[in-house]
Amino acid sequence: MSIARRIAEFATEPVAPDAEMARYVRMSLLDWATVGIAGRDEPVSRAARTVALTEGGDGATLIGGGRAAPRAAALANGAISHALDYDDTHFGHIGHPSVAVIPAALAVAEARDIDGAVFLDALAVGLETACRIGDWLGRSHYEAGFHQTGTSGAFGACVAAGRLLGLDADAMTHALGLTATRASGLKSQFGTMGKPLNAGLAAEAGVTCALLAGAGAHSSEMAIEGSQGFGPTHAAAMQEAAWAGLGERWVFKGISYKFHACCHGLHAMLEALRGLGPIDPAQVEEIEITTHPRWLAVCNQPAPETGLGAKFSYRVTAAMQLLGIDTAALDSYSDATCARPDLIALRDKVRVVTDEGLSDTASRVRLRAAGEVHEASHDILDSGDIDGIADRLREKSEALLGARVAQQLSDQVSGMESATGVSGFTALLAQPE
Repeated sequence: MSIARRIAEFATEPVAPDAEMARYVRMSLLDWATVGIAGRDEPVSRAARTVALTEGGDGATLIGGGRAAPRAAALANGAISHALDYDDTHFGHIGHPSVAVIPAALAVAEARDIDGAVFLDALAVGLETACRIGDWLGRSHYEAGFHQTGTSGAFGACVAAGRLLGLDADAMTHALGLTATRASGLKSQFGTMGKPLNAGLAAEAGVTCALLAGAGAHSSEMAIEGSQGFGPTHAAAMQEAAWAGLGERWVFKGISYKFHACCHGLHAMLEALRGLGPIDPAQVEEIEITTHPRWLAVCNQPAPETGLGAKFSYRVTAAMQLLGIDTAALDSYSDATCARPDLIALRDKVRVVTDEGLSDTASRVRLRAAGEVHEASHDILDSGDIDGIADRLREKSEALLGARVAQQLSDQVSGMESATGVSGFTALLAQPE
């Protein structure tokens, strides 16, 4: 059976996500909306919204205000929600699944006036598909230069949109084949507006391909893994184990949330420092951070002078954490923060070393203060109890949006399963800054 057919059968049959999976889907929906609203006025967000509004249409809501055709709304909202790079990450997927899948599903659900419970089921199936495809493509795909938020994400967006459009297994198979010729995204765009646009383009591709298949367009059933298919031409590892337990075991539950407004490679280190408890920064003599060598080329700027650079610096963010500067707040990452004499003094006591035997989701810290040594480690895949994660997501939402809007969003997400339509939720997304 082809991969497209295998996914199509999973995506068009009744599903029963377990209670934990259903909760992770709702938590990701809340987190997606939070970072989308918080990023609605970023330059890439304004550009994406402008283009969507220029195209016209009235099917779906745009984050920050206005309406557009579902395809255009998916593109704009995908880019807007990834503008801050503060959204969830799945390390099996090797990317950000929600910013591709949720905008596609939401645009179709709103345009077709679909009930909240049906929308949530489509999200579960789409998010799971994105993670399974990401695992199948593997690290070889990512290391070759492909951005899996844009590639794997497009397949998840297609499945979520197609399920909401009522595609049968044959049409869904064709939709996935069409997505194989549309899915795209390059890591060369990192550091530019092209990175969040990769998410938006994936969401748009998913909606477009599902609509085309629904209108009768056909494609090759072997477009994913066949000769000259997506996998062979995109450096995929093509790991058959990625499909084990599809429909029975939900790998999306391995999702990791960002609680610091910086590169995800820094989060394990920050959580380890957080676990040390209060440390008087004036007594700190030295700090050693151990990480996987993969991160050195990503987030090891030694002495950045800008807020943006600080988001990619072990030394600066470690100093911020120890000084009590809120690493979850967007405005903490500023040029002024980088120039603080007390931060510079502490930053220069940080040493970063590597250990190839360490997972790339883990870090160790060793700190000496007043002659006493403190040590801790953390792996962001060891997320702890789900209630604690939910509490921190609510705190993040309040920090970014204020208590009133955060509560309104939480109420909408909590009540989504019994909601008639998604209009109450999208009305909150439409509010201008």
